[in-house]
Amino acid sequence: MGVMTLSPGMQAASGEHVDLQATPPPITSHSGDPSTQVQGMEVPHAAMRRTVSAWLALDVVGQADLLISLAVASGSYTVDEQLVITHDGQPLAAEEAPMRHGARVHRCRAGSGRIEVRYDATITGRDGPQAVPPADLVEYLRPSRYAECDKLMAFAMDLFGGLQGTDCLRAIEAWVNSRIAYVSGSSDHTDGAVDTLLTRCGVCRDYAHLVIGLLRALAVPARLVACYAPGLSPMDFHAVVEACVDGQWHVLDATRLAPRVTMLRISTGRDAADTAFLSSYGGTVTVVGMEVTATSDGDLPYDDGSLVSMG
Repeated sequence: MGVMTLSPGMQAASGEHVDLQATPPPITSHSGDPSTQVQGMEVPHAAMRRTVSAWLALDVVGQADLLISLAVASGSYTVDEQLVITHDGQPLAAEEAPMRHGARVHRCRAGSGRIEVRYDATITGRDGPQAVPPADLVEYLRPSRYAECDKLMAFAMDLFGGLQGTDCLRAIEAWVNSRIAYVSGSSDHTDGAVDTLLTRCGVCRDYAHLVIGLLRALAVPARLVACYAPGLSPMDFHAVVEACVDGQWHVLDATRLAPRVTMLRISTGRDAADTAFLSSYGGTVTVVGMEVTATSDGDLPYDDGSLVSMG
């Protein structure tokens, strides 16, 4: 029996095996509408249409409780979606649990066998800016498991201590982008911001944790967002940062691997501990296949570095 959590950038952890030969069922295609094509970062909310899908294949030994976070977060956009979970080919019931910031976790209990999870959604429009309650400004300043801002304070003050507001956001994002190498498999699921600073390499969640840690060290509230990211290559779940300046959350992605304006929120939290796309409790769960797709109708917009909210 054990506990497993998988977050963006971590296809497998604690010895789980991902079999790239395992193949998902066919993906339903969605035709694009030329009238929704966009250029630049200014995108009419009603014009954008995005299509996402995720497929997981799991081998379970024993009884396991599964927490699955694949659904796009609730928002002001329109969502046409379907979630199908099977156990050895038979439908498996799941209970939806609404979480903070619109996240939706689906919980199911399974015995030994093959579990397949398939999520498909078409999203029309963009979400509006999220509210910033006072409690968030407190919570997202505190050190957390993977964003050890207390250990980064002297370093952050030395490099960025004279900067304020959006200048601080842009400087930290640019510094992490230029100093950290994106290397798949270079980090472990237990690595935090300090580890990434020392090794100078990682994947999307490591970039995000370091940005969050540096921002919080400078008294800027920051949090991690797990998301779908049209244009990301290779395609996977993605992790980015939201930082609060002047009462608004702004998206930062130090990997610069996909345009931020097309990203879709899945879950939001202090760090990867709050935003895993799969967690299991009890039994032994092995990931044997995974596929993620995310597209946006028309041409992908060019990300010019402007301030952007998650939509």
